[in-house]
Amino acid sequence: MSVAIAPRAVLFDLDGTLLDTAPDMVGALNLLRVEEGLGPLPFEQLRFHVSHGAARLVTIGFGCGEGERFESLRRRFLDLYRSRLCEATRLFDGLEEVLLELEGRNIPWGVVTNKPGWLTDPLIQAVGLSHRAGCVVSGDTLAERKPHPMPLLHAAELLGVSAIDCAYVGDAERDIQAGRAAGMRTLVAAFGYISADEDPRAWMADSIVLEPAELLTALALPRRAAGPGAPARV
Repeated sequence: MSVAIAPRAVLFDLDGTLLDTAPDMVGALNLLRVEEGLGPLPFEQLRFHVSHGAARLVTIGFGCGEGERFESLRRRFLDLYRSRLCEATRLFDGLEEVLLELEGRNIPWGVVTNKPGWLTDPLIQAVGLSHRAGCVVSGDTLAERKPHPMPLLHAAELLGVSAIDCAYVGDAERDIQAGRAAGMRTLVAAFGYISADEDPRAWMADSIVLEPAELLTALALPRRAAGPGAPARV
């Protein structure tokens, strides 16, 4: 739904919201399957599981979710993924313009993800966002991670903004649960990794955004006309 007041800060989930990491994560899983004597799985079959992390991908890829073999496969998957962390990963189309608009308005933005810091930090650096993000909170930064609100509250504190003045954008139900529990405005990134059997309308977010270009309108931040005070386009 439309909102009347713009947020003072915007926080983003990482995989499936800010960055399209599926090509590299799916690629790593298929490399592992080849190592194990199996054929690669179709990209579209795996894409919608990426937001749920390594454990979900390994479970889907090998049909096991616990035990020594699962842990061995999960560790090897993470090694392969780290080796190809940013071969094809990029911002979703339209999000660079959103970030530029936020920066041009002096609205800080940051990242709150369940991805571990040893993957998050080099990835943020590789895509050229480390100097632009006002904060980066990873899944192992604190004792809790999403859907607990603690990471979002911590991010707001790092940005010097109260949680009620923040908006959080994510593509998974746990993102919306965490944002609501933190008292933030919540937006579903429907362009992310949401499968056909999920119903984001049931997540009770404030807005559902079909394309990145709609984010500014949903945040009550209509794009400004180019001019001396507008951010430069690249």
